[in-house]
Amino acid sequence: MGTPELISPRSPRVAAARRLARRNFRGKERRFIAEGPQAVREAAAHRGGDGEPTLIELFATPEAADRYADIVEAAHTAGARVHLADADVLADVSQTVTPQGLIGVCRFLDSPFQEILDAGPALVAVLANVRDPGNAGTVLRCADAAGADAVILTDASVDLYNPKSVRASVGSLFHLPVAVGVPVEQAVQGLRDAGVRILAADGAGADDLDDELDAGTMGTPTAWIFGNEAWGLPEETRALADAVVRVPIHGKAESLNLATAAAVCLYASARAQRPRRAPDA
Repeated sequence: MGTPELISPRSPRVAAARRLARRNFRGKERRFIAEGPQAVREAAAHRGGDGEPTLIELFATPEAADRYADIVEAAHTAGARVHLADADVLADVSQTVTPQGLIGVCRFLDSPFQEILDAGPALVAVLANVRDPGNAGTVLRCADAAGADAVILTDASVDLYNPKSVRASVGSLFHLPVAVGVPVEQAVQGLRDAGVRILAADGAGADDLDDELDAGTMGTPTAWIFGNEAWGLPEETRALADAVVRVPIHGKAESLNLATAAAVCLYASARAQRPRRAPDA
């Protein structure tokens, strides 16, 4: 692919990308970093609601550009500016210990909350006071895998575009609508008005997930509220829900972590919402 074009970490473009590690610069520029082949591939394929490409720039080492030539071509096709850079330059921008040689600069892609409501969602994950970026990204990935229609991060939750959140989503950030900065009361009221049942996931919930499944109540449009990693959901948030549901612990484990509990709840709803196939004749 030729000689690296950006030798010095002091290059203005490299410096601009490096600043996106800080939330205030991300918010000012409305741009964020996506690292690694999976995230960059998904970014190159994504377009915002205005039809504009999400990927703006791609920094690649010559080795990575050769190895992932299809991704570089997709970036070119998307209209992104592609820069070859040596490994030291990418290490200076990267937020990982072992950079994979591809770093994309992307436009913000969160969706207006009202657009999510207007689409008539059947399964939604609401992250209320989730502060750990890795957990937020992993729940987003779980929601994507379960076929959820949207994820909502409340105004008290971590920044969606934190590099750790983006990495933990493993590309799922680019697959489904995500609304950010929505007060939890507004999220609940809007979803309820849209005909969505609100379930709060809590280890001390009065209702058991197995009982909900057995009762056949899980097949309707549902939003799950997931709370803070350390202290769960406050009473005022639990009170907003139609039911507070616990994941049953059948073994001796003290509890489940946030992302695991979210995966169980979202898949339970997804299974209940799927049409049952008729038995073979």
